[in-house]
Amino acid sequence: MLHIGCHLTTSKGYRKMGETALSIGADTFAFFTRNPRGGNAKAIDEKDMEALRELLEEHHFSPLVAHAPYTYNLCSEKEETREFAERSMREDLERMEYLPGNYYNFHPGAHRNQGAEKGIVFISGALNRLLTDEMQTTVLLETMAGKGTEVGRSFEEISGIISRTEKKDKIGVCLDTCHIYDGGYDLVSDPEGVLEDFDRVIGLSYLKAVHINDSKNPFASHKDRHERIGEGTIGWKAFERLINLPALKGLPFILETPNELDGYAEEIRRLRELKR
Repeated sequence: MLHIGCHLTTSKGYRKMGETALSIGADTFAFFTRNPRGGNAKAIDEKDMEALRELLEEHHFSPLVAHAPYTYNLCSEKEETREFAERSMREDLERMEYLPGNYYNFHPGAHRNQGAEKGIVFISGALNRLLTDEMQTTVLLETMAGKGTEVGRSFEEISGIISRTEKKDKIGVCLDTCHIYDGGYDLVSDPEGVLEDFDRVIGLSYLKAVHINDSKNPFASHKDRHERIGEGTIGWKAFERLINLPALKGLPFILETPNELDGYAEEIRRLRELKR
């Protein structure tokens, strides 16, 4: 069984997202906790959240993968920027408790020439203040392509954050295929080897979700531009191998390709056909 979905909008409510997911053959999905460029979150509609929870249980959805806005930067050189990101993430995580047992994914941030090590210390420090024993959400660090001064450009940098995080049962990783391919991990020639490297450096027990995206750019370009599945430099053959790797069995796969709903439905259909 391939658990797969895509990013959906919250504009028409949470239950509506679940219904839309079902209409395109999805059994998981992602959504932004607020506008992806930042801003205030909408007021919580508890009845709508409850209606979505009922639908997810009824149709046996895989865990959802909520996404933090891109504007958060826990390792900025500016204290006020770090404080804003941490405060907003705390609000997001409080809201996620209305959908218990799901994932909250975020980009680790950019160190702005302070150095990756200092960035890692800032990020892990914030996580140690944010993660609690009581929370029912797992926070996922997203693997990055290595644009500019991004932290998370290598498995070693992700591991550095996890190693400094105290509540390791509340932390995990979302592997983005476009990002790691652009970052220098060769999913085309050796996807098995990439996962072995992940296991050696981080540990497969931390791998909780996959952003499944093709890339517009060549291998190791460090650019991060997503493409539709099969239309980029990774290609269908690599994705067929990838979704059938035992190490990824049972994980939610989230499409972030440049598509409308009908395009996502077609990608979901074709990927499901390739699942053995």
